Amino acid sequence: MFSDKKPKPEIQILERNVIGKNTSLVGNLISEGDFRIDGNVEGTINIKGKVVVGKDSIIKGTIICGDADIEGVFTGKLFVNNTLSLKSNAVINGEVNIAKLAVEPGATFNASCNMKGVNYAAKSTHEASGQE
Repeated sequence: MFSDKKPKPEIQILERNVIGKNTSLVGNLISEGDFRIDGNVEGTINIKGKVVVGKDSIIKGTIICGDADIEGVFTGKLFVNNTLSLKSNAVINGEVNIAKLAVEPGATFNASCNMKGVNYAAKSTHEASGQE
């Protein structure tokens, strides 16, 4: 009737990945951990953790992530489960689906924005990644 078995806690992945300043990548990135991008990426970035886009970066495509700090240039579709932080050098063009938004003075935000809370952003993230 009573069980001594306790549910196993979910293991948090703490890996940190980096794409360097002089690196260009065309394709898809998938990671369980955090990602810092200082180079250029064209394609889909699907990160469960936090994505940091450096000030000299140019990203074209789709980003799906838990949190995002953007300081560089992003063009495309952006799905952020929690908070999108735009630094003063950030330039965003496209479509944005987020739960929370923080914008520093000087950031350029030329995007349609859906901001409906955490549950909505999580649903949009699943739809964007093709999951049901």
